Amino acid sequence: MRRREFITLLGGAAAAWPLAVHAQQGVVPLVGLVSGRAGGVSELPVVAFRKGLSETGYVEGQNVMVEYHWLNGQYARLPQLMTDLVGRRVAVIATPGSNAASLAAKAAVTTIPVVFGVSEDPVKLGLVASVPRPGANVTGINFLFAEVLPKRLGLLHELLPKAVRIAVLINPDNVSNTETMLREIPDAARALGLEIAILKASTSAEIEAAFATFVRDRPDALFVAPDVFFSSRRIQFTTLAMRHGIPSFHSSREEVEAGGLMSSGTDNLDMWRQVGVYTGRILKGTKPADLPVMQSTKFELVINAVTARALGLDVPPTLLAIADEVIE
Repeated sequence: MRRREFITLLGGAAAAWPLAVHAQQGVVPLVGLVSGRAGGVSELPVVAFRKGLSETGYVEGQNVMVEYHWLNGQYARLPQLMTDLVGRRVAVIATPGSNAASLAAKAAVTTIPVVFGVSEDPVKLGLVASVPRPGANVTGINFLFAEVLPKRLGLLHELLPKAVRIAVLINPDNVSNTETMLREIPDAARALGLEIAILKASTSAEIEAAFATFVRDRPDALFVAPDVFFSSRRIQFTTLAMRHGIPSFHSSREEVEAGGLMSSGTDNLDMWRQVGVYTGRILKGTKPADLPVMQSTKFELVINAVTARALGLDVPPTLLAIADEVIE
């Protein structure tokens, strides 16, 4: 059974934000949404974003237009894309689930509101002045992952107590996430007596190549770094992992619902909904500077029992007891 995720709102008050798009009466505002995901598998996040908009009275195609830009992991496109959106004076730039897109938007403009969804401390990233008072034109939601890396590795170790060699897959094009993983995971692994091998992939072909390496080296498990491109390639991941009998550990329930073994992280779809809510509030006139950054304070553990049985694994009762959802 899935438990409710709690979101903490830290301080802040609403005030008017003078959107240029509202200067002309009757003009429908345009939101530019930028994501590192692949567009063909992003229906549920879009539904969640639209739900957030609707909670503030906005319906796409009626009183707001949304232009979706799916990067498919091609983060090098960001500077040109942001220049285009700024030049066209979109009403809001939304960057749910992408540190890279959020940083590119912040660097590109100081006047157009930006609503982010990032996996690291937005103050350390340089996106906002503070969590309760972000200042300037940028705000959003922070779904922490660096702070819980030791916990996530600990859960993997509890599920696979005999595991020693862990392959960690990162996306080098997702620079901020990769830097965090390379900085934090060695110490976390060492504390648990785990040996890690870092492999890199930024395209579908490179994911295939990484699995060829896994098959040759036979690690005890695969730890997939949080990355929206990886999430959008979840069918590829789970197909390859099951074909080669590799237990895979992920950061979101989407991958586990597709057949991954286990995940620990925030509810990504709710993050997309919250970005939609903040986008709608800004369209209504609230200043981004007066919308406190939201922080996820509850992480969900999801286990795919079907996959566990297929891999010949017994999930410990202690994990089943604390799981937010067990997929049967």
